[in-house]
Amino acid sequence: MEEPELRALIEEVRTGELPRRSFIQQMVGLGLTAPMASMMLMHAGVAQAQSAPVYKPTKRGGGGALKTLWWQGPTLLQPHFANGTKDQEGSRVFYEPLAIWDNDGNLVPILAADIPTVQNGGLLEGGKVVRWRLKKGVTWHDGKPFTADDCVFTWEYARDPATAAVTIAVYKDITVTKVDDYTVLVSFKQATPFWATAFVGADGMIIPKHLFGAYSGAKSRDAPTNLKPVGTGPYKFVDFRPGDLVTGEINKNYHMPNRPYFDTIEMKGGGDATSAARAVLQTGEYDYAWNLQVEDEVLKRMEAGGKGKAHIVPGGDIEFIQLNITDPWNEVDGERASVKSHHFAFSDPKVREAMSMLCDKKSMQDFIYGRTGFATANFMNNPSRFKSPNTKWEFNIDKANALLEAAGWKKGADGIREKGGKKMKFVYQTSINPTRQKEQAIVKQACQKAGIDLELKSVTASVFFSSDVANPDTYPKFWADMQMYTTTMTAPDAQRFMDQYTSAEVCQKSNKWGFRNICRYVNPEYDKLALAGASELDPMKRAAIYIKMNDIVINDFIVIPLISRPRVRGGALSLVTTLSGWDLDFSALHNWYREGNVG
Repeated sequence: MEEPELRALIEEVRTGELPRRSFIQQMVGLGLTAPMASMMLMHAGVAQAQSAPVYKPTKRGGGGALKTLWWQGPTLLQPHFANGTKDQEGSRVFYEPLAIWDNDGNLVPILAADIPTVQNGGLLEGGKVVRWRLKKGVTWHDGKPFTADDCVFTWEYARDPATAAVTIAVYKDITVTKVDDYTVLVSFKQATPFWATAFVGADGMIIPKHLFGAYSGAKSRDAPTNLKPVGTGPYKFVDFRPGDLVTGEINKNYHMPNRPYFDTIEMKGGGDATSAARAVLQTGEYDYAWNLQVEDEVLKRMEAGGKGKAHIVPGGDIEFIQLNITDPWNEVDGERASVKSHHFAFSDPKVREAMSMLCDKKSMQDFIYGRTGFATANFMNNPSRFKSPNTKWEFNIDKANALLEAAGWKKGADGIREKGGKKMKFVYQTSINPTRQKEQAIVKQACQKAGIDLELKSVTASVFFSSDVANPDTYPKFWADMQMYTTTMTAPDAQRFMDQYTSAEVCQKSNKWGFRNICRYVNPEYDKLALAGASELDPMKRAAIYIKMNDIVINDFIVIPLISRPRVRGGALSLVTTLSGWDLDFSALHNWYREGNVG
């Protein structure tokens, strides 16, 4: 479809001649997704459809306890230090952003009075400035008022390199200005096609200036509120045992009517995905379970118990292997896995390519994931307009052997390849999870046939996904040769998801291992594309940029995508949730209630 035709269709939506739903259906037919079609209309000044989930309770509270299982228990409750999803979710019980993403890719106001549009004066200067109007009458859990000062402070806090916030990339290149107590301007250096990043979704949680103000920069890790959150959310903090339990009680002054429904919330950590699934689907001991990375056949048997059901929510999450191109075993300038170092084997692209051919993704899909995951060659799989048609994957042990031979790695008497006195012995780590241990075993079996010896390392999930800078076994440190996990996509756009391979995001000691480029990959061409994608207003050209970025990391074999994973959650039959594939599970926690017991 040519640009004039596209603009004509958008104008028909604006005038009411073409129903919004019909436009979105046409765009989906062209390879876009509903979220991206919705964003196109927003950029063109067409107000978005306001989704309003059905909420039946007619009073606040009275719903008793909400018992949830997060088998990877949170280890901190500070959203701007949250490396793992579990820590983001734990923080989200208490902290809120200005807006969230619903499952159709629409922005929904939370602490904002409304969503910025051209019509309401919220989108200014052709996309360079966004005016956010804040909801009035909102208070922090300690009774202090929520104002524009908190938004400005959160920006200042996150953008300060000394803070070492995970979210620094979202805030460092913008300017946030207070207009009055309930209005802020977010200014970009240039027209920005995807402006809904700062103060939105998982990266947008706002923290109180009056409690964190004395702990900015180098003092950021010393704030008592890092472990005892004071937010604006539907539940107030009660207790926190890192890796084990988070508890909250109803916020009786919550800023939305008749919400929340539940009187208390429990977020229980520990165990594994299988036991979590059983506790919700089969025995009914808990109401909700997160991230059920469980063999599909096992899930189906549990659902037959009649207590709960699996919720499969499409999104952009990906299960993948990272290959360490740095040296995880020896220090350079006092740092293991330094970006200045080189891995003895994986610094060679041909070795990385061979490793990619030793991952039997089809077996993983057919015998482990079923309806809950699909083999893929791409790191970026959703929205569909960003999915590259240029890549392919191949499981071929013979070709892998040939590549390794050509690269000079010869089999020794013990069958293990070696070169220059170094044997192909790698540590392959992941979190403890029966599904992941089966994935490891599949890869190990193929590697053995190629003369590679893999030591399989499994780390307790609450440790592996921890933000603890003192722990050597966390995935951001990546002190192993290979590692595997799922990274989540928390917005229906490629920009934030794909910036995790830019040089500005290199995860290292100087930023307390808080940044997102865990592979320590540095490629000037990739960096240039990331900058171009952040400012390209033409949606088709922009999609082409992110497809090229995907192809670079795939064809450089820095990562090996395994399974494109829709989000799989378990819920009691009576529990009504509002889940999104583009935001956190708890993004709309205020709307959760129990059917059949509504008052």
